[in-house]
Amino acid sequence: MQVLLERARDRDGVVFADLFAEDGVLTYPFAPPGQPAELRGRDTIRSYFSAMGRARELFVQDGVEATVWETDDPDLVIAEITHHGRSNVTGGPYRLTALGFIRVRNGEIVRYDDYMDPIALARLLGRTGDLAAALSTGGAA
Repeated sequence: MQVLLERARDRDGVVFADLFAEDGVLTYPFAPPGQPAELRGRDTIRSYFSAMGRARELFVQDGVEATVWETDDPDLVIAEITHHGRSNVTGGPYRLTALGFIRVRNGEIVRYDDYMDPIALARLLGRTGDLAAALSTGGAA
């Protein structure tokens, strides 16, 4: 588990999808409109993040802080992860905090449940209108 966390923190040539097992699952239980609630498989996760290139131009990430809690289950950790930087949409600073439940086997993520704040994410990406429309219609945009 420690090696995996070090790789994720260092980001030294590590692509997020590379941390997952071939059949790993990434979920977003509070997924905002237009974002899938679940990605299955390393290749699917890699494709999803590769396709986000333009969305990543909407912000400049200055850093990441993480607090990690080990649990009684040696394969499960809970992490509070805060990304911060500047939004190119608003021109102002941003802080985006998420809580991750990360299950690992053999040094790879087999399931990552990412509980991020959909309102903060919508602000960061300039999509508050999409979020408001989805909330007012009761569905995902």
